[in-house]
Amino acid sequence: MMWISSLTFLFLASCALANDELGDATKIFPDNFFIGVGSAAYQVEGAWDIDGKGPSWWDYYLNQGISRTADGKNGNEAADHYHKYKEDIDIMKNIHAEYYRFSISWSRILPTGFANETNQAGIDHYLDVLRTLKENNISAAVTLYHWDLPENLEQYGGWLNEQTAVWFGEYARLAFELFGEYVDYWLTINEPHVFCLGGYGSYNGMGFMSPGQSDPNATKIYQCSKVALLAHATAYHIYDEEFRARQGGKITLVTDSSWYEPISNDTKDLEAWDRELQFQLGWFAHPVYLGNWPQVMIDRIGERSKGEGFATSRLPELSPEEIDFIKGTFDYFALNTYSSTLIGWADDAPISEPSYDLDTCVYATSDPSWQAAEVGYVVSWPMGIRKLVNWINDNYNPGEIFVTENGWTSDDSLEDNDRYVYLNGYLKNILDAIYLDNVPVTHYTVWALLDTFEWGSGYTVKFGLIDVDFESENKTRTYKQSARWFKTVAQHRCLGCL
Repeated sequence: MMWISSLTFLFLASCALANDELGDATKIFPDNFFIGVGSAAYQVEGAWDIDGKGPSWWDYYLNQGISRTADGKNGNEAADHYHKYKEDIDIMKNIHAEYYRFSISWSRILPTGFANETNQAGIDHYLDVLRTLKENNISAAVTLYHWDLPENLEQYGGWLNEQTAVWFGEYARLAFELFGEYVDYWLTINEPHVFCLGGYGSYNGMGFMSPGQSDPNATKIYQCSKVALLAHATAYHIYDEEFRARQGGKITLVTDSSWYEPISNDTKDLEAWDRELQFQLGWFAHPVYLGNWPQVMIDRIGERSKGEGFATSRLPELSPEEIDFIKGTFDYFALNTYSSTLIGWADDAPISEPSYDLDTCVYATSDPSWQAAEVGYVVSWPMGIRKLVNWINDNYNPGEIFVTENGWTSDDSLEDNDRYVYLNGYLKNILDAIYLDNVPVTHYTVWALLDTFEWGSGYTVKFGLIDVDFESENKTRTYKQSARWFKTVAQHRCLGCL
């Protein structure tokens, strides 16, 4: 902890005192706080080419005979959730999950991505999932887009083509009409920050996510972000104007961010810390909650673009009409978060090849006392989630914060003590934020219910409460110790009471 500022130590000390004074009250869930589990279609469903489903860009990307994942595998079968969803919902009921966050595969209900051709088998599948959840008193939080664009739309430019925002709106309208009576919380687009950088943002060669495009000029990543925001806002306005009155659900965009802790109280370190938060979280949150890109992004990318010889900024300008169209398109704040990072000042590199990293330009490291998971992007510092939701509440005042993903990856052991220790610590800090800081967090989603296909990591990374034997024909499910922890906490709606 030696790198953390003295102010941070004082903050930690005051929090510890407050917890001591409050006693066990922070362990009991408020009446309006709920705990659930999550998944994403491509990661768990399998059934990639049956019952009329069209290919997504991940289906295409990973079925070209080229190894593009850590283990050379794909999501063709995954956990076979498409056929085993009733078994999985029984598991959710048994562990007392109060809601299930899952995504619809766009190309399963619209094989070409266009609304003029529907797939009834796909529609019936999701209707049965939703009805089965309702029968088991499990609420639904449904993501419209979790990174699986219909491959046909990628042929038209995908997330670089502003027409995709229109097509997404047509898909969203159909989903609202078909499924809206069963859905309490809608999530439009999951982590555009990740799929814009991952799919379009590798600077040297192929990306680590579909569609795997290179971006030597660092322009595609920002064009992707604009189109994603327009798509989100389009879906929001359709729901708000056509469905809200009769369905009564809520809708927002899913953002992602680690907590970034300043390495010191030095003015430059604090400037770098704020810049990192703006480039990571503010990139998509600022346009939705406050309007327009963060000013630091406008200034830095514009200045660097000019020095690189561009006539205009690589960050596309949002017109006044677009700013107004995007601003305010939220009913709550949806946050995916896993980790914490220490941030300090780094001198700007000389103008050279354009890149997102040089646009941001910070020094990032980790406190050696923080536990790292098997994957480098998950580092455990439970206080980080409390600080992050406070920062969100202070900066955006969204009225409600829904933690849509939080989880830990470990090995294949069923005795996954490190996972439930992580989850316990993060949930405790969420409850501290609610009770001690008056932050309106209402939902906490453990990622994930099942071990899944983890994108570029294939099946080498395990986030699930439930083990899946991917080598068995039946994709056998086995409870891990963390699932038993979840059941105890969710059943009693209390942390550490038993």
